Amino acid sequence: MKPNDQNIPLPNRLDLTFSHITLTNDIILTALNLSPEAGRTALDFHKWVSTRTDFKLTHESLAHFIDYFGRRKDFKATHEVLAASKAISGLKTFESFVDRLVRAGRPTQVVALFERMEIDYGFVRNLDSLKFIVSKLCDHGFASYAEKLVTNVANEFFPDEFVCDTLVRGWCVDGKLDEARRLSQEMYRGGLEIGSVGYNVILDCVCKLCRTKDPFRMQFEAEKVLVDMDVAGVPRNVETFNILISNMCKIRRTEEAMSLFDRMGEWGCHPNEETFIVLINSLYQGARIGEGDEMIDRMKSARFGDKLDKKVYYEFLKILCGIERVDHALNVFTKMKKDCEPGVKTYDLLMGKLCAHGRVEKANALFKEAENKGLPIVAKAYKLDPRFVKKPKEVKEKKRESLPEKMARKRTLKKIRLSFVKKPKKTQRRAY
Repeated sequence: MKPNDQNIPLPNRLDLTFSHITLTNDIILTALNLSPEAGRTALDFHKWVSTRTDFKLTHESLAHFIDYFGRRKDFKATHEVLAASKAISGLKTFESFVDRLVRAGRPTQVVALFERMEIDYGFVRNLDSLKFIVSKLCDHGFASYAEKLVTNVANEFFPDEFVCDTLVRGWCVDGKLDEARRLSQEMYRGGLEIGSVGYNVILDCVCKLCRTKDPFRMQFEAEKVLVDMDVAGVPRNVETFNILISNMCKIRRTEEAMSLFDRMGEWGCHPNEETFIVLINSLYQGARIGEGDEMIDRMKSARFGDKLDKKVYYEFLKILCGIERVDHALNVFTKMKKDCEPGVKTYDLLMGKLCAHGRVEKANALFKEAENKGLPIVAKAYKLDPRFVKKPKEVKEKKRESLPEKMARKRTLKKIRLSFVKKPKKTQRRAY
């Protein structure tokens, strides 16, 4: 038998060709990623993996097949794989299956899955699995399905505070603020207290809706939610301030955001790395360069300097290059090199902007620096921005005046000089 003979079943061909290879989860994942067009042939690959004596199929390796068929939205094949491997199905397999169903836009099948998951696929049906399904449905905008599921199984699995907060978040993700408030009131009547997580989600939803419809009402509407929190005895936390500050910065009200930042201590809150990063981005976008640098220093003083990685610095540099502050971008780049190692994208961004400004020598110096560090950087042809092209000065040739032009110019100059001379007042003669 020849290994390449298409008449031979795939498991037999794989035995002939790859019997000497020791299978691992990474090899299975790589093989599936390299075969996006294989389709149902992956079922034969799964059968071959299952029959190998030197490899034990686990719920983690099974999850790779679930993800593969889920990307293709081939849930019949997924059902076959799960039904054939019911004995080894575990948490990872369950999470992959639910995730792929939700991302494929099939909330009805997810709700039905919870009822039959234990019988059909051997998944454990408990409160944790319910929480995971509800969370996934709410994250992708299917809050109505999630609430229906929780209501149907309430006698079996009574919802706790996490489930209720997740449902409130789901309605807010959909932008349905009235439904979120209705659910929070039902929670209160049912004896469940809505905590800071639920209020923060509602606050974020209020701010997003105001940003879309009427930005000038945002502060007023947000104040209503904060008053409700105070009445309910729910304390404000750093997440509350982060939501307010980030939404203020998004509508370019950086001054109010800075005021909130300075008042955080009145509620016993201290800024975290997210607070600092949002404010630094906003200050740089508003060309408040000095204040942005000062905020970086304050972030380091607050012991969040380790959060300033190359991804965060790249965002700073992207903003500064976007507002054409190249010199200051280079200063921030110098700070970056002290805290972390810049990547290829950072060098590429700066070189492109320097070439656009016509500073080719500095761009070449950065290219050589990246090469010396061993980064896989590639030389490119960057365009020069027409706004920064130095226009040559036009030298006007002196043209000899003709006699009539010379006399006309002199008459004009004489008129201009005489216009500044005080003229005598014309007096009216008396009539005798």
